[in-house]
Amino acid sequence: MNAKTVLPAVGMTAVSMVLTLAVVMMWLGAAMPWPVALVVGLGIDGGWLATLAYERRLAAQGDHSTPVTVVGWSFGIIATGVLIAHALTAETSTGAWLAVAWLPIAAKALWLVHGLWERTALTGEALDAIQGIQQEARDEAAVARARLRAEAGTEETRLTAVTQAGARVARVQARTADTLSKAWSTLETARAGEDTGRALTSVTTRVTPGVTPRWELPVWGPTEPVTAFALETAPALTDGELDRLVDQIRHSETPALSYREMATRFRAAGHSASEVRLRAAWKRMVA
Repeated sequence: MNAKTVLPAVGMTAVSMVLTLAVVMMWLGAAMPWPVALVVGLGIDGGWLATLAYERRLAAQGDHSTPVTVVGWSFGIIATGVLIAHALTAETSTGAWLAVAWLPIAAKALWLVHGLWERTALTGEALDAIQGIQQEARDEAAVARARLRAEAGTEETRLTAVTQAGARVARVQARTADTLSKAWSTLETARAGEDTGRALTSVTTRVTPGVTPRWELPVWGPTEPVTAFALETAPALTDGELDRLVDQIRHSETPALSYREMATRFRAAGHSASEVRLRAAWKRMVA
């Protein structure tokens, strides 16, 4: 896996060093003896190669040195400056020389990328574990989405069924109400008619000489007459009377009754008191 980043960095470094040496030989060789130009070119490339080797050694040990990194980038910048200066002073092919002047900086950048790759590289077991975790998370998410879609579909079906049933009930109620309304209208018409009402009266009640009772409309549902006694309001119990009744009902059985049982028997006996007063009396008796 390291070959994906180290091979491009090594190749770019070799091309940059050869190009730098060739440019120094051509550019300075005209102004000084070629051995001197060769020494200058090898010095630039050698310094760069030495700092690079030391950086790689520190990286292998899990360490890092900022001064060494600065020196390495300085040699890269010097090599780039030499190439740019040669391109600007060349009489021909200036653009071509400028096009390759970035190679030293590019080589340093590739080594930087390779170092980042090494610091973030993981073993095969770790990568397999990460893939397994991601796959498990994707599976759980897919199952959750499927469950939500199924629940949504079920709820939609239930609501549709309830709505349709409600609509059917409403239609039946509407038809029943319409039928009752028509029947009631017919009865009202019959009741209002003089001849029809007399005829219905004669067949539904005993005919008394000189008296023609009025035929009344039927009443829907059972009814009970309300006596005058039921409409009267029972006198309210005082707190003392209420306390005695609550205590008496509570201790009517052993063990003592609960509040709910006491309240049920209290109202079944015909007594009347608000829930607030009844609960307050219970608390006073229990305390």
